[in-house]
Amino acid sequence: MNPKAPLAVANLVGDRGIVWNSEDGMKLYDEGYFGQPVGIRKPKSSVFDKPLELSLVECAYLAQQKKLKVTGPDGTILSVEALLDLGSKLSDEFGDRFLVYSQLRERGYVVRPGLKFGTDYAVYEHGPGKDHAPFLVHVIPQRVGVLPLDIVRAGRLATSVRKKFIIATIKENRDIAYYSFVWHRP
Repeated sequence: MNPKAPLAVANLVGDRGIVWNSEDGMKLYDEGYFGQPVGIRKPKSSVFDKPLELSLVECAYLAQQKKLKVTGPDGTILSVEALLDLGSKLSDEFGDRFLVYSQLRERGYVVRPGLKFGTDYAVYEHGPGKDHAPFLVHVIPQRVGVLPLDIVRAGRLATSVRKKFIIATIKENRDIAYYSFVWHRP
């Protein structure tokens, strides 16, 4: 986005940010596949005349990057810290998911929700419609630990959808460790 242009504005509705201005929404979507145009399941382009729905993680990230202002229900502008605090109240793992999301974005990946795969994120090198997500990333706090069931799920899911399954854990010092599994057939 143009640094001199006014920031896009999202209104917080529950745990989602809605960018009502479709031009601002199109710019955000075009610049990194942020959000989802309301009512369009698989957008074929970044041209749409609909509001853009952003997750709370995306709102916090875009606010941190100074690409978005997020307003609360009373119209006040919410700080990044306020968004992170709200997310932490909704989920104990929100802060960890935000750290992983931010690091993947900073490394140039397009990060989309991985809900349809039963995981946190589907990670693209170029973006939906341009390539398939080669990675699925599941965030597990180190204090929770990786359970045998997590490893079985990783193997079964990765094999069935032909993607690399990565478990991201947040260490006590806030560093992120990524673990991927390679499956061999005898």
